[in-house]
Amino acid sequence: MLLIISFIIPLFIFLFFHTLFHQKLRYCSCEICHAYLTSSWRNDFVNLGDWYAHLLRRSPTSTIKVHVLNSVVTANPSNVEHMLKTRFHNYPKGKQFSVILGDLLGRGIFNSDGDTWRFQRKLASLELGSVSVRVFAHEIVKTEIETRLIPVLNSFSTEPGSVLDLQDVFRRFSFDTISKLSFGFDPNCLRFPFPTSEFAVAFDTASTLSAKRALAPFPLLWKVKRMFKIGSEKELKESINVINRLAGDLIKQRRLTGLTNKNNDLISRFMAVVAEDDDKYLRDIVVSFLLAGRDTVAAGLTGFFWLLTRHPKMENRIREELDRVMGPGFDSFTASCGEMREMHYLHAALYESMRLYPPVQFDSKFALNDDVLADGTRVTGGTRVTYHPYAMGRMSRIWGPDYEEFKPERWLDKEGKFRSENPVKYPIFQAGARVCVGKEMAIMEMKSIAVAMIKKFETRVKGGSTETLRFAPGLTATVNGGLPVLIQERKAEGVFN
Repeated sequence: MLLIISFIIPLFIFLFFHTLFHQKLRYCSCEICHAYLTSSWRNDFVNLGDWYAHLLRRSPTSTIKVHVLNSVVTANPSNVEHMLKTRFHNYPKGKQFSVILGDLLGRGIFNSDGDTWRFQRKLASLELGSVSVRVFAHEIVKTEIETRLIPVLNSFSTEPGSVLDLQDVFRRFSFDTISKLSFGFDPNCLRFPFPTSEFAVAFDTASTLSAKRALAPFPLLWKVKRMFKIGSEKELKESINVINRLAGDLIKQRRLTGLTNKNNDLISRFMAVVAEDDDKYLRDIVVSFLLAGRDTVAAGLTGFFWLLTRHPKMENRIREELDRVMGPGFDSFTASCGEMREMHYLHAALYESMRLYPPVQFDSKFALNDDVLADGTRVTGGTRVTYHPYAMGRMSRIWGPDYEEFKPERWLDKEGKFRSENPVKYPIFQAGARVCVGKEMAIMEMKSIAVAMIKKFETRVKGGSTETLRFAPGLTATVNGGLPVLIQERKAEGVFN
């Protein structure tokens, strides 16, 4: 043991100084790099995203450089269009990104480029766009609302003062639904009392630790920890092993039971076209769908309900719309797809909430070759280029002087119909060739949950509604400490008065 330690410590010190000297991660005297390395930005800002938004508002081009990360960060829609459309092929995910997330996502759609990405995207677009899969997904969501979400909310509403973590509920709900849709497997996460899912816990840990890799100013350090299986990299490896074991068991079980026309889950559909000896590839595909379908939906709903507690007038307008479309009363709380298409104000409110609190706060690509962005910023090959939806939602240049306001009306035309925006201005679902294939399904799930909860319950954040949301590190926006709420069934007006 002493021999191993005597070898590891000098090697670790050598690699540390090798990183400082040889990589583009040397100390920089500029204000931005100093604040990043010392974390002094925390003196004035709660979240890293708020600091970036401040810097990007201050920049004449809405673009900054973080030299210690060899990174360009932008909130300029023209640059977003340049990256995601005009020069799409020069801005892939890149080898650097695939290394960071490779242990968790493997060759999944969010971590791949080229033919591997095109194959998954084409198949996913066909499957998620099919009527049978959309009907199947809507039925899963409807059943989860009726048999689990409503009973859980009812149980908390009958106990005055009982506090419920709404973010946790949304994560459990979306994990149940995406697991059923992806694997045909029901993890039962939303059954009360809330069970601990080994799969869900491992997924949370792996997601958080993988994101911390991406934020590390000295990447070689986590690579050394991975090599020697120590610290956070040991924990990450253990979590990924749990994911691999459980995903592998589900795939083997499906192989044994065989595929029939009755199997609508995504794993069955992918298995029909993926080689029988490539279960690792199947695992990568489905884990990517789990990440997208679970965490993004939960993050979007958490921000939405936090905003509603601060804007009761908007909540009442949504209720008026629900009564008009579905009929008055509290008994009917699940809407059909046709009814949801008539809910323009609810749709606008969801889009407005994601403008301020996007489920994915930033997205990065790596430049293949030297380039010049639309605003004139020069980019050398290998540079990480990040567009920042969280900051973009806080730019007066994009949304006007009232950008800080939660204002669903900005999404409605003169007739009160929902009006979409150019995706390069609102890249919540990306844009161009990589635009989110699950967008419609995610919106359907979010609207379904919002309809049921707003129609049947009054929800208020515990401790008031003026606090600032604090986000934990992660691949998606996760509120640190959750969203504790008081909930009451609506049987009469003004239950919280």
